[in-house]
Amino acid sequence: MNVSAVKTGSGTGYLDGQLIVAMPGMADERFARTVIYLCAHSQEGAMGIIVNQPAANIHLPELLVQLNIIPDDENIRLPALAEQMSVLRGGPVESGRGFVLHSADFFIENSTLPIDNGISLTATLDILKAIAEGGGPQSAVLALGYAGWAPGQLEVEIQANGWLNCPADKGLIFDAPVEAKYDMALRKIGVDPAMLSTSAGHA
Repeated sequence: MNVSAVKTGSGTGYLDGQLIVAMPGMADERFARTVIYLCAHSQEGAMGIIVNQPAANIHLPELLVQLNIIPDDENIRLPALAEQMSVLRGGPVESGRGFVLHSADFFIENSTLPIDNGISLTATLDILKAIAEGGGPQSAVLALGYAGWAPGQLEVEIQANGWLNCPADKGLIFDAPVEAKYDMALRKIGVDPAMLSTSAGHA
């Protein structure tokens, strides 16, 4: 997937640049209790990154060694972002590929997709090299894989009460603890998570 070629539909009633939050009755277990940042949404479909599911047993410094970006040296000192950056399960599509959601203070020509609200997406190794060297963005998360929808599919799921949507929040995406993001997103919409969970499944 060429990130720089992803088409967005901003300003035309589409939801790119927003968060979508799974309702408790979500039928697809892969998306249960997920918060997804929509990187692109147009008449051609939608693409987003799950921002609240950690990738199991994967840490960025170890990944940087595996990708030959840094040497396997216990004494190497990495910038704070590289040490602390979350590695997420971004979605079931292309789960072996990395996508970096980051603040808009970093840009690579023909590789970075500016989205909205000061958030961008880059899917090349160059951004990981920059982060390892201390020259990357101020805020970032690395996601393995992404979520994708065919044309009209996301709209059907929203109409079927599968998802709620709300404006994106950089603090929620980059700074909040992963386990707190779902409830935080619901509260942004004005929904009490406790009320929602107790009423789920009742007509």
